[in-house]
Amino acid sequence: MELLEIKKAAGRAAVDALVKSGMKLGLGTGSTAVHAIRRVGELVAQGLLRDIAAFATSFQAEIECEKLGIPFYPLNSRELSAGLDLTIDGADEVDTKNYLTKGGGGALLIEKLAAYASASYAIVADESKTVEHLGIGFPVPVEVVPEARVQAGRALEKLGATVILREAVRKAGPVITEHGNLLLDIRFGGPIDPAALESKLNQIPGVVENGFFTRNHPVVYIACSDGTIQTRK
Repeated sequence: MELLEIKKAAGRAAVDALVKSGMKLGLGTGSTAVHAIRRVGELVAQGLLRDIAAFATSFQAEIECEKLGIPFYPLNSRELSAGLDLTIDGADEVDTKNYLTKGGGGALLIEKLAAYASASYAIVADESKTVEHLGIGFPVPVEVVPEARVQAGRALEKLGATVILREAVRKAGPVITEHGNLLLDIRFGGPIDPAALESKLNQIPGVVENGFFTRNHPVVYIACSDGTIQTRK
């Protein structure tokens, strides 16, 4: 299977298995999660899903919901104030404990709000996203307020990380998140403890959030090139 079809299969599998009418549903960001949103839209249009109240984790997800007629609300709204039943999202890397790194698309702050406000959590990914150790191959984003760029970078280096300010594509200068912050992409030279680092990184002054996701263990739907779907709990 081609990569696009693999990603589509993962997104559809999670929705078909988990999403029910009446759910308060977090919808994630990225090239695999978008296929979950599109599957929800198909089922809503067919009348097979009713009374869905969605929370979109980025402008990308909001626009998809608008196109597909999926009702979505702010997380602070009356409709969603009690929390989410389920969030379906993608990941940059998934390790053997189902710990994740996320934020390659720059939406890690709101993705984490959705993930940790959800009773259930599901990740959709293709098999290339599975790794033994996080933070070595694919960078882990750390969102910082602009004034903390240098000092937070030094603190991250003291923890053993290589730090790079994320630069924009087709725009001069750094990436600016949807909340006006900067992203420092970090890598490590060897295995680290993601759960410990998730808390430790957020103690650095000026850090808003980081891309380790370890506290709400997801079920992971991994689409493979042979057309099979692996489900890891």
